[in-house]
Amino acid sequence: MHLSTHNWMRAEPIEITLKRIKRLGWESIEISGEPTQYPPAHCRPLLKQHGIRCWGAVTLTLGERNLAAKDPKQRAATVDYMKSVANMIHELEGTEMTIVPATVGKVVPDGTPEEEWKWVIAGLQEVYALTEKHGIRIALEPLNRFETYFLNRADQALALAKAVGPNCGVCLDAFHMCIEEKDMHAAIRACASRLTDVHVAENNRLAPGMGAIDWAKFVGTLKEVGYTGALTMESVAPIDRTPVSPWKNQVETNPVDISPEQLKFIQDHGSSLLSEEYYTMLYETAAKTLLPLIR
Repeated sequence: MHLSTHNWMRAEPIEITLKRIKRLGWESIEISGEPTQYPPAHCRPLLKQHGIRCWGAVTLTLGERNLAAKDPKQRAATVDYMKSVANMIHELEGTEMTIVPATVGKVVPDGTPEEEWKWVIAGLQEVYALTEKHGIRIALEPLNRFETYFLNRADQALALAKAVGPNCGVCLDAFHMCIEEKDMHAAIRACASRLTDVHVAENNRLAPGMGAIDWAKFVGTLKEVGYTGALTMESVAPIDRTPVSPWKNQVETNPVDISPEQLKFIQDHGSSLLSEEYYTMLYETAAKTLLPLIR
């Protein structure tokens, strides 16, 4: 196993992200699924310069992106978007693609369970045909019920992966598992043969080591089932605006270059613009917690 990270949680140039994670012991990055924002021609030399490899990317299934949409044109556009992410990963020599099938934040369905299951499988199979050609493994990620109604538990993701194809995998996220799984370790064991990616954050979505998860047991279970992939950091720090906040430097006070859509995505996840000092502290804590367990 090795440490990887998403880069959507703070608005900063990818160069800053790469410099930080290299210093703290990370080996790879799971780049945000926005090919126009992170063109391979720009990112590839930066990855080589900082000695960080591309693990893969995660789809940012926002706005009109939705494989479970009732509108076939909307589903087709979502497939095209996901194919563009797969091509980005291929150009960056990555090997996995985490997919959230339905719009993040959408909790009202468009159709019957049978209709949506059929629509999502059809869309994923189109993407799967391309990822198989590129040597990329899909990892279907369940989110908690407050972020999606479609896919919430490991057993659901496993059933969907089996319906898509023999090499379709599953991504498990420790934060979401704290909410939705009866036994997160049993869920890991159940998905062992298809476990492709693992996202790490505490039960409070802070960095590993700042909450209630037993990381020694969690990593031990991953080792037990033979998982050798990434532990991908996805800490989405909630903003403490009260007088008892232990973090006086949490919020960024300088102007930040960020699109309205990206800012809304971060805020919809209960976070905001984070200062570099505070954000770096999250990574330092995660490294201190996880590196001794995976070495």
